[in-house]
Amino acid sequence: MKKDIHPKEYRTVVFKDMSNDYAFLTKSTVNTKDTIQWEDGNEYPLVKLEISNTSHPFFTGKMKLVDTAGRVDKFRNKYARHFDSKK
Repeated sequence: MKKDIHPKEYRTVVFKDMSNDYAFLTKSTVNTKDTIQWEDGNEYPLVKLEISNTSHPFFTGKMKLVDTAGRVDKFRNKYARHFDSKK
């Protein structure tokens, strides 16, 4: 193995899934500006996650249909003439 390729400054960090407020404490080298007070009363750096194992459909078994900015409506409007001609 190559020497001195791994970081040495590991610190305790909180990772928080913002979609369901699930948080866990672990060691990491990630840099962050945010902090959070943990259950033990200490303040730790905070890394905000959009998705984790508690919110990902693969792990939860639940699929979410997210229609951001009306994607289905945009599709229907764009191809409306094709749908109308088949009636």
